Amino acid sequence: MGQPWAFLTAKILQSCRVFTLRNERYRSPRTGQEHDFYLIDSSDWVNVIPLTGDGKVVMVKQFRFGTKEFSLEIPGGMLDDGDTPAGAAARELLEETGFAGEEPEFLGFVHPNPAIHTNRCYTYLVRNAIYQKSPEQDSTEDVEVEIVPLKEIPGLI
Repeated sequence: MGQPWAFLTAKILQSCRVFTLRNERYRSPRTGQEHDFYLIDSSDWVNVIPLTGDGKVVMVKQFRFGTKEFSLEIPGGMLDDGDTPAGAAARELLEETGFAGEEPEFLGFVHPNPAIHTNRCYTYLVRNAIYQKSPEQDSTEDVEVEIVPLKEIPGLI
């Protein structure tokens, strides 16, 4: 295994509502050459796998601007200041779908794209999800809830 690259400088290029674009310069320990890297700083986020008591998955369908198409996904969202990942999982599930269930069960986390992203994505399982109330969508969301049998999920991936 090689040595870590030597950090030289950092500069914020753009700060947006949901992320900051940063340029960092490093020196290669192998060649001594300096290189620029561009990083996206954003909040950690959570994904929630909500299972109903009868073995169905509560999912959300929404338009995604990156792909310019609708996407069927498990609920999720960014952690707010002061949130724990488990708290954010329960909140996002209720806000996006109107469902709630047992305490969120931590399944793990990943670094979504470690080449350019600095955050983590936590995944939680919520068992016995039941409908509680109307979803609370913000002005940038237009979410449709879909209930999908668990056995159909592999065919959707």
